[in-house]
Amino acid sequence: MYLYDPFKDFRFDQQTCFLSGQPLQSGDEQIQVFPHWLMRKFELEDKPFKLLDESLITYKQLQLPCSTAVADRIAEMDRQVEEAFANGYEAVKQLDRLLIFQWVARMVYGVVFNEIQAGIRQQVLSGEAMNFSQVLAHKFKNLHLMLQSLILPMQFDGGLPFTVLVYHVDNAAETFSYRDEINTLVYSLRMNDVGMIVCLQDNGANGIYHQEVISKVEGMRLHPIQFEELCGRFFYSAYLFNRLPEYTVLPTDEQIYVEPISLVNMRMKPVFDPWQVKTYGQVLENFWKPWGYTLFEIIKDPENPMSFLIDEEGHAVSGSAIGLSKA
Repeated sequence: MYLYDPFKDFRFDQQTCFLSGQPLQSGDEQIQVFPHWLMRKFELEDKPFKLLDESLITYKQLQLPCSTAVADRIAEMDRQVEEAFANGYEAVKQLDRLLIFQWVARMVYGVVFNEIQAGIRQQVLSGEAMNFSQVLAHKFKNLHLMLQSLILPMQFDGGLPFTVLVYHVDNAAETFSYRDEINTLVYSLRMNDVGMIVCLQDNGANGIYHQEVISKVEGMRLHPIQFEELCGRFFYSAYLFNRLPEYTVLPTDEQIYVEPISLVNMRMKPVFDPWQVKTYGQVLENFWKPWGYTLFEIIKDPENPMSFLIDEEGHAVSGSAIGLSKA
């Protein structure tokens, strides 16, 4: 069974399907990076999207060259996710974790693809060789490999290579809050009555790292500031995650087997670098911008940084007890 690797010869043109590697018949064979229904619902089509080179394009200009067969498969995935979000938190929580990963990975990889194309254009204009991080290429190659589970039978042995968390959040009616960090491959989304955090390539490590707080808030309806605090914790730990995951990939005629290689190395160095309260406070200050909390307030007591999730006794705080706006 054939796996496509665009990083092998750095193929990011408009004549090749981004996911299958099949040659395309015309320039019209494209899909949007962000699902149509999402852009319509929140009127994103003409809103600006800033690329890493500081250039601005619109959300609807973020596109991917895509064969008809792959486009049909992605449309079916979008339909399932749209239907779940329309039915609310319980329906989204019931979605298969692999489907959520695929839905998020398509958007994140779609942004990466457009960033690479912008970098190639810049390289052509400047005449200089493109300087592309080998570490990022490794991560994006693996992300693309796993995204092919959309179109190829793929079995993940020895645990899923990602972390997916879905929460019930008491959001304001028109809320749409989306973040991604392509260097660490972590993503969050807050809309309708749902909050979602996805670490796209951590072999489940971030979920284990935060297991104590995850278990305490299990089943709760969170205030938005509580969900944003969780996001802050996960975005920061994704930054502290110091492994570059490797996978054993075995393609057979029937399906492709993917197995994560253990994150524990011979030196027994911890999987995460030490947690620095001040740096975490800076991350949290950014996530809490709608409520205006400053770094000074957040880390006034460095031993016990400010938290709306866990009280001083170590118990979960009820979302309904928080008298702040839903922002």
